[in-house]
Amino acid sequence: MKLATRRDGTRDGALLVVSRDLRRAAPAAAIAPTLQAALDDWAALAPRLAALAAALDAGRAEGAVALDLAGLAAPLPRAFGFIDSSVHLNHMELARKLRGAMMPEAYRREPLMSLRMSAPFLAAGDDLVLPPGDVGLDIEAEVAAIVDDVEAGTPPERAGARIRLLTLVNDVSLRTVFAREVAEGKTTYHGKVGAALAPVAVTPDELGAAWTGGAIALRLRCTINGQLLGEPDAATDMAFDFPRIVAEACARRPLPAGTVIAAGTVSNRDRAAGSACIAERRMLETLDHGAPRTPWLAAGDEIRIEMLDSAGRSVFGAIAQRVVAARPGQA
Repeated sequence: MKLATRRDGTRDGALLVVSRDLRRAAPAAAIAPTLQAALDDWAALAPRLAALAAALDAGRAEGAVALDLAGLAAPLPRAFGFIDSSVHLNHMELARKLRGAMMPEAYRREPLMSLRMSAPFLAAGDDLVLPPGDVGLDIEAEVAAIVDDVEAGTPPERAGARIRLLTLVNDVSLRTVFAREVAEGKTTYHGKVGAALAPVAVTPDELGAAWTGGAIALRLRCTINGQLLGEPDAATDMAFDFPRIVAEACARRPLPAGTVIAAGTVSNRDRAAGSACIAERRMLETLDHGAPRTPWLAAGDEIRIEMLDSAGRSVFGAIAQRVVAARPGQA
């Protein structure tokens, strides 16, 4: 099934069940008022939500309306946690090759984990604010899992069963700020700003054969101003799958229901696949030509991140954001 959140003036919005073709939606308030409420009691509520989804696809759902993408918030506007991993090692290998450094062997032994600000997530169509100065605004297209409660120490063979939903993330980066923080030995707190989620989150079974049990074997298409940046395959060249990532995230602490866990920027070793962020494109240009040629995002640019199934249908809806200059006093 596919789930979304309608903006209703509250912080957490109102839960919707969405049709497979992303054209219709039905309110789910009689089952769960919000997605977080559904995740809090998933075992009891998921079958009822699935029944509503089946009725919606059959044209029998009471109160169904045309899906208003512009009226959606992020599926989970306020998550209880946002953890970002980096398991597409090609991305990190390129960065280190550029500066003559070796990849730490630890990255091949276990997933790298980083904590992100978990609220609020931007909606898929919200503006992408460009802060003043030289910040290096960049997209990072990623796949993320949303889990329910996971006990500390849950092994990979059981952690996969705690994945309830999957979605896409634009984990926005300020590359110039990020690089300066690293050079000064600081954390990268200021180099990461508000991330956006795709319009809908889907249960793994909704993906059919594209869900391998640990990854989504579909291409993640990224464009800037209509020009293709890349469409790497989200399952290719993953050093660790999602059950392993979830297990690493809960190794020493429990994860509450509503934790979002991303797998990092999708990156394939095959250059023909292109890139899911500008930084990687610039790395390749520098290696090939001695200097980058692709600029960072500027005011007026439009980005689109979307995953299509084997029939060319959008799985999660598109993250489609326009870059706008920060207003005076807006960081």
